[in-house]
Amino acid sequence: MAAPVYHIYIVTNKTKSVLYTGRTDDLPQRVIEHWLERGKPRTFAGRYHCHYLVYFEDTRYVLNAIEREKEIKGWTRAKKEALITEFNPEWKFLNEEIMEWPPIDPFHRNDFYE
Repeated sequence: MAAPVYHIYIVTNKTKSVLYTGRTDDLPQRVIEHWLERGKPRTFAGRYHCHYLVYFEDTRYVLNAIEREKEIKGWTRAKKEALITEFNPEWKFLNEEIMEWPPIDPFHRNDFYE
């Protein structure tokens, strides 16, 4: 049986003006969830259309993932930008690298690519 993997990730909006840090044990599914929440004010990522993956790292232990997420969330924007730039110098949206993107929209919304 394979050991579980936990992901710490940062997503942003189309203009890269907002950053959201999170953790999950299923990165593609979590990115889809952010995408489905886009424009919905009840969540931070939804309110600011943060569903473009720009950074992720993995760990085998959930407690390490929780601590790392808290650590990154406590950083300044500049420090988060440096982390992203070291990992992803062009700030390329990485969604297509981890999954088929965009996902099929079950609600047939007109703002499919936003």
